[in-house]
Amino acid sequence: MGFVSKVVRDSDSFSKNRGDMLALVDEMRALEARPVALSEKRRERMEARGQITPRDRLAQLLDPGMPFLQLHGLAGYCVDTNDPEQSVPGASLVIGIGFISGVRCMIIVDDSGIKAGAMVEMSAAAFLSAQDMALKQNLPFVHLVESAGANLMEYKVEFWANGGKLFRNLARHSAAGLPNIAVLHGPSTAGGAYMPGLADYVVGVKNNGMAALAGAALVHAATGEKANDRDLGGSEMHATTSGLVDYLAEDDAHGIEMARNVMARLDWNKSLPVRRSKEVQPPKYDADEIAGIVPTDYRVPYDVREVVARIVDGSDFEDFKPDYGSATVCLQAAINGIAVGILGNNGPLDPAGANKASQFIQLCGQADIPLIFLNNITGFMVGTQYEQSGIIKHGAKMIQAVTSVDVPKITLYVGASFGAGNYGMCGYAYDPDFLFAWPNAATGVMGGEQAAGTMELVARAGLKRKGIDPDEAKLAAQKAAITTHFTRQENAFYTSGRCIDHGVIDPRDTRRVLGFCLETCLEGRSRTVKPSSYGVHRF
Repeated sequence: MGFVSKVVRDSDSFSKNRGDMLALVDEMRALEARPVALSEKRRERMEARGQITPRDRLAQLLDPGMPFLQLHGLAGYCVDTNDPEQSVPGASLVIGIGFISGVRCMIIVDDSGIKAGAMVEMSAAAFLSAQDMALKQNLPFVHLVESAGANLMEYKVEFWANGGKLFRNLARHSAAGLPNIAVLHGPSTAGGAYMPGLADYVVGVKNNGMAALAGAALVHAATGEKANDRDLGGSEMHATTSGLVDYLAEDDAHGIEMARNVMARLDWNKSLPVRRSKEVQPPKYDADEIAGIVPTDYRVPYDVREVVARIVDGSDFEDFKPDYGSATVCLQAAINGIAVGILGNNGPLDPAGANKASQFIQLCGQADIPLIFLNNITGFMVGTQYEQSGIIKHGAKMIQAVTSVDVPKITLYVGASFGAGNYGMCGYAYDPDFLFAWPNAATGVMGGEQAAGTMELVARAGLKRKGIDPDEAKLAAQKAAITTHFTRQENAFYTSGRCIDHGVIDPRDTRRVLGFCLETCLEGRSRTVKPSSYGVHRF
């Protein structure tokens, strides 16, 4: 007998959960719309130059009707300003995985409609994350280039230092046997000139495409030479004189068509094995119900199996050791016909739960089965009983298992993900192949109230040792300030703004996102590439 849901759709708790969750989804969509609206304001000016807008370029690049998984859509949120009402997420980039001429690719589009595409503080973090993922998943890398370079008004020396990794990674990508394609739609100067310089294939657009180590103004300031940008770095010059441009396009649309043709002629999918087709049963339970199942307050319990039943094929799963370490849930299931192991939380990790999880992770490793971690974990159990039961060593075994297992790992923050519980459940530091958050997620060393309570106890103990009576008003103010400080930083939009996940998703899209990620991982692992000791040199 399969899982039987106990969810009551017309209950007060379901209605409240759904209302709270959908309000957060609406907030997420509003944040995602900010960079689109701001960039769109430049449409008229771009069209006057004979250009199409960045998102229209992306639409023309992608295969119609095929899925596109956006990454780091909230990058930079509340980093550029402390005012959440004014902050524009996106970091002047549009990043994601999509299909070009039938090939699954990592794609980055410079959003030149915002500050001329200038890179801000979190642009490099998002860019590097995409490069790391492309290398790990054996994805071709396609970059639609038009950027004013680093935003010098926000210059920080560490931004410049880390920026060099962008170009290092392009060289590594090429050496790994993974093609890099750049379309030069507009300016790419200073360090940005190495974007096309380190690409394997470069398409340059006439009249607007431009790459130079220094533009005309800087050349004049540095050397006294009076030059013009087209002679210094125009696509036409690079196609006829320097050799930087391989294909010269008449306009943006032609340049994108050329990039698609380059990808098609690589015959990139020739080495992929043919996967056996399986009849896939959709979940018996509606994914839309997830919004009413999960409370936005992580302190309110629910059964993670109710979520799993709306994600996996046929709502069918096998419960591994359900009565041992029962707060830790380990399930065997399938998504889009792909066998998976799923770990979830119905409470904190205790010694039995950590042991069960460690064994389950190793069994999945032995069978080469991908792992999915559904984080709703406030941490490991503490106290004399648990310390004497060996919670440290059992938790350490779980962390070792998570670290060492060599299968695709996909993590979702679906509620709390605090402290060492985050580590055991394959959090950010454990390099999951993909890591997404739901908008209700809360992550950090501990919750705001717990942090404030802990610091209050420490303060009271210190005052007692000194024989000083506590100032209750001062302690209350301290507690409120600490709670606010921690709670603000645990918010899913805030943490995604700092690129410590790959994005925030609507919980109702979870099955589609997991299916796409699993297919990306398995395709990358089965692909045959031809690495060399260095990338392709441009002559």
